[in-house]
Amino acid sequence: MAKQNVAEQFVDILVRAGVRRLYGVVGDSLNPVVDAVRRNSAIDWIHVRHEETAAFAAGAEAQITGKLAACAGSCGPGNLHLINGLYDAHRSMAPVLALASHIPSSEIGLGYFQETHPDRLFQECSHYSELISSPQQMPRLLQTAIQHAVGQSGVSVVSLPGDIADRPAPDKSPESALVTSRPTVRPGDAEIDRLVEMIDAAGKVTLFCGSGTAGAHTEVMRFAERVKSPVGHALRGKEWIQYDNPYDVGMSGLLGYGAAYEATHECDLLILLGTDFPYNAFLPDDVRIAQVDVRPEVLGRRSRLDLAVWGDVRETLRCLIPRVREKTDRRFLDQMLKKHADALEGVVKAYTRKVEKHVPIHPEYVASVLDELADDDAVFTVDTGMCNVWAARYISPNGRRRVIGSFSHGSMANALPMAIGAQFTDRRRQVVSMSGDGGFAMLMGDFLTLVQYDLPVKVVLFNNSSLSMVELEMLVAGLPSYGTTNTNPDFAAVARACGAFGIRVEKPKQLAGALKDAFRHKGPALVDVVTDPNALSIPPKISAEMVTGFALSASKMVLDGGVGRMLQMARSNLRNVPRP
Repeated sequence: MAKQNVAEQFVDILVRAGVRRLYGVVGDSLNPVVDAVRRNSAIDWIHVRHEETAAFAAGAEAQITGKLAACAGSCGPGNLHLINGLYDAHRSMAPVLALASHIPSSEIGLGYFQETHPDRLFQECSHYSELISSPQQMPRLLQTAIQHAVGQSGVSVVSLPGDIADRPAPDKSPESALVTSRPTVRPGDAEIDRLVEMIDAAGKVTLFCGSGTAGAHTEVMRFAERVKSPVGHALRGKEWIQYDNPYDVGMSGLLGYGAAYEATHECDLLILLGTDFPYNAFLPDDVRIAQVDVRPEVLGRRSRLDLAVWGDVRETLRCLIPRVREKTDRRFLDQMLKKHADALEGVVKAYTRKVEKHVPIHPEYVASVLDELADDDAVFTVDTGMCNVWAARYISPNGRRRVIGSFSHGSMANALPMAIGAQFTDRRRQVVSMSGDGGFAMLMGDFLTLVQYDLPVKVVLFNNSSLSMVELEMLVAGLPSYGTTNTNPDFAAVARACGAFGIRVEKPKQLAGALKDAFRHKGPALVDVVTDPNALSIPPKISAEMVTGFALSASKMVLDGGVGRMLQMARSNLRNVPRP
C-alpha cells in the first residue's frame, strides 16, 4: 500500500472534522489536494467560477448547518480572491476552514512568480492563520486551525505550499479528538444576581435581540411575558425572534420599522440579548443598559453599559426566569404594541396602492408576493443594498425559514454564492436568491455553477438598472446621484443561454405566474423582474442633516417603507391589549 502524502492526510482530517465539500478553483499549487479529494469518496470538490464565490458558499453552508465548511484557493491571486468572502464568514461567526495553497517552499521570500504571504494577509479576517512549512507540522497545525474555527465561530486559514502537499506524510500517529461543537456558557452568580436586581427595580423593560438569540426563542418569549417587555430586534435577529412573538415591536437601525426605536429609548432598562448591533446612533444614551453575549469582546463596545453579562442568551434567561419577580403592569408593553401597529398602518399603503397597474413594478410588491409563494422552510439569501430592505420588511420568518446575507460585512454580490452553499446542504429544500442587478452582475459567472451542478436555486432578480442603495446614500448626503446607473441585458435570456429556466417580468400581473413557474421548475431558474428605481427606503428616525440632504436632492420624492404581512401580526398582537 502506497504511503499517504500530506495532501491526502490533510483531506482525511477535514473529513473527520465533518467537512463534506471543498469549494474552490483548481490551480497548480492546489493539484495535490484536489487529486486527494478526487480519490476520497467522503468529500466532493465543488468547482466554482470565482474563489470569492467559494468563500461565500462555504460561509453560507456553515451558517445553515452550524458545522465546519471549507474552501480553497491556489497560490497568489487564487487565494487572494477568497478574502472578501472570508471577511463575511468571519464577521458572521461562520466556522470556515480556508486552504490557501502557496508557492514552492524553497522560493518563499524570493519574489517568486505569484508570491504573496497568505499567512499574513488573512490575519485580520480569521482567528488563526498559519503556514505549514514541513510535513511533520501539518496534522497538529490543521487540527489547531479547525479548533479555532469551530471553538471561536469564525475563519481559520492554513497556508500550504504545493511541494509540501505532495511530500510523504509522517508516519500515522494516533488520531486526536477534534472539536466539532461549542459548549454553552453560564454567567457567573454575581452577574445573575445583579441583573435580577436591575430587572426587579425597573418599571419598563425592553429586550433588543440579535443573532445570539438563535435557539432561545422559547426562553425570550417566557422572559418577555414575565417582565411585560416589548421585544425588538436587529436584522440578524429577525429570523430567530420575530415569529410567534406577541411582544414584537419591529426592527431598529437603518432598515428599521415599527416601534423598536421608541421601545429602546422610552424604557427604564434596555437589555441587549446576543446582539453586536453596529449603529450606536440608534441606541439610547440616557437609559440603563445591560448586555448579554457569549463573546466577551463585544460587551460594551457599542454603548455605555451598566452591566455586562458573559453568557449564552438561552442559559442566561433560564437562570433569570425563575428568579425575577413577575410584573403585572403592562401599560408600557401595550403602549409600544399600539405604536408599532400604528407605525405599520402608516406605511403599508406603499405596496398595496395600485400595485397591479404600477409599471415599473414596485419592489415591495415583488417581495410581498415572493413571501406568500415561497415554501415554509425556504432559505432566502439576500444581496446587500435595497434587497436587504425588502427582505427585512417583507420576508416572514416562522422558525423554519432561514434568511442569510452579508448583514455584518455588507458586501455586494453575496446572494448567488450563498445560495450555492445553502443548496448543496439539501437539494430538496427551496433556496431563493434575492439578488439585485448590481450584485448579480458582479459574480454572474457563477450562475454557470448552478447549471453545472443542476442546483435548483431560484434567483429572483430585482432589476432596477441602478445601485439604488448607493443612490439613497448620495441623496441623504445632499448629492446628485452619479455613477449609479447600470446598462443591463435581458437577464432571463442570459439564463436561458446558460441552459437554465429564465423568464422576464415587466408587468405586475405577470409576477405570480412567473414565480410559480420558476418554483415548479426542477433545476436552476431566474426570474428577471423589472422594478421601479425610485422605490427607496428611509430609516424610522432620521436627523435634520438627513432631511436637509433629501431636500437638496429629492424635494418632490415621497419615500414610503412598507411592511408586508408584519402588519397582520401587529394587528393580531393588539388583540391582547386590554381595552379601557
